Amino acid sequence: MSDGREATDTQTSTAAGVRMHTGYAQTLARMAYLWGWPIVNMINRRAAITRAPEPGRLNGVLPAAPRGRLAMLNDYIDSAETFVTCPNQDVVYGLGYFSLDEEPVVLQVPDFGDRFWVYALYDARTDQFGQLGKPYATPPGLYLLAGPAWNGQAPDGIQAVIRSSTSLAAVIPRVFLDDTPQDRAAIQPLINQIGCYPLTEYDGHPQTTDWSNVPTIPGPAADGHGETKWVLPDRFFEQLAQALDEAPPLPGEQALFGQFRLLLDAAAEDTDLAKTLVETAEQAEQELIAPFFRWEHNGRPAGNGWNRSTNNAVWGLDYFDRTGTAKSNMFDNRPAETQYFYTDYDADGAQLDGAHTYEITFPAGQEPPVDGFWSLTLYNDQHLFHPNELDRYSLGTKNKTLSRGADGSLTLTAGGTAPSSDRVANWLPAPQATFSLYLRAYWGRQPILDGTWQPPAVRRTSG
Repeated sequence: MSDGREATDTQTSTAAGVRMHTGYAQTLARMAYLWGWPIVNMINRRAAITRAPEPGRLNGVLPAAPRGRLAMLNDYIDSAETFVTCPNQDVVYGLGYFSLDEEPVVLQVPDFGDRFWVYALYDARTDQFGQLGKPYATPPGLYLLAGPAWNGQAPDGIQAVIRSSTSLAAVIPRVFLDDTPQDRAAIQPLINQIGCYPLTEYDGHPQTTDWSNVPTIPGPAADGHGETKWVLPDRFFEQLAQALDEAPPLPGEQALFGQFRLLLDAAAEDTDLAKTLVETAEQAEQELIAPFFRWEHNGRPAGNGWNRSTNNAVWGLDYFDRTGTAKSNMFDNRPAETQYFYTDYDADGAQLDGAHTYEITFPAGQEPPVDGFWSLTLYNDQHLFHPNELDRYSLGTKNKTLSRGADGSLTLTAGGTAPSSDRVANWLPAPQATFSLYLRAYWGRQPILDGTWQPPAVRRTSG
């Protein structure tokens, strides 16, 4: 497979062995940092998650499993979770990481009936591959995940072979759960049938696991400063070659890959240049990557002060949106599976803050038009849950006690001060600090997909 170095036709590449001056090297290094940040992120997540000796829960909150397997939660993700930003409490999550050229895996899909579900399959670039889920009318059965270089034969009993575009891959099952005791009981036998294991262990029979009874796996402690840091600038250029190997060039990327490899070659021969690359990475982290954490720098305007995701999980050459999402809210679903809307601001353009109270009103018949479900989630300034006495972090389809106006409208409130008792059911508690709002529309209908539906304005009402 081409590594992007050689010329094609009559085009000439940069000659090997050149002495790159500082300005040129810095320019290449910044582009390499933008391109490679999500892939190094994936590499380091796989390394951490697959240290698990058996399927379980890392620090008791995050599904983790050895390479070639997955682990499931059995309820919403714990509010203390800091391994990934913008989690939701609408679904039961799972997680598994693979090296599919070396170790194809069998993935089990139970019969979910009418319940919404999707297994998001991610390659090294965080692009999705395959189509498994309710929106695709996927039949239950056993599926084989394989890498691009695997050339074996699928055994009898396999429903289909699904090819990843890279050997490094991940799966994140999402299964919708109503916030009721009855649905918590009903979902357990379904999620216990979700599983994954290496092809070498396949015997033709589905396996079951009681995901409510798995071990806690000790992991690194949260540092109290947001999401786990998966990309370290001082190590980035030590890992860039692996990123280039894990995600071979897409059509049109060959020249870019060639330049990145020449940069690494030059730095290997010049210790001063190697130091410059580390300095450039540290600057790029602050100047190039950090701004993506603000929602105004993600996606495109969606109306009423919101932005919406663009090209989610089908990034291709869209480095802007791929890296922006990797920084702010890793692991989107495809647009046809989920559309995401997000904002840091109210209708007047002021930063959302828990010192105030806000209303988000959906007129009658204008809640997000979906065939799956929708939810509005409140995150703190780190895009994580804000601990609160109600243990409530989102409102939407899953909630069966929301009150509506006489005209059928639905008004949700957000703020740091509890409303009157008759409005508490519709309240999202906020910290006494800045926060953001995040609207998910799973399996959106055409108005969601084409942008004709817009989220309502976030209006400050007091404070």
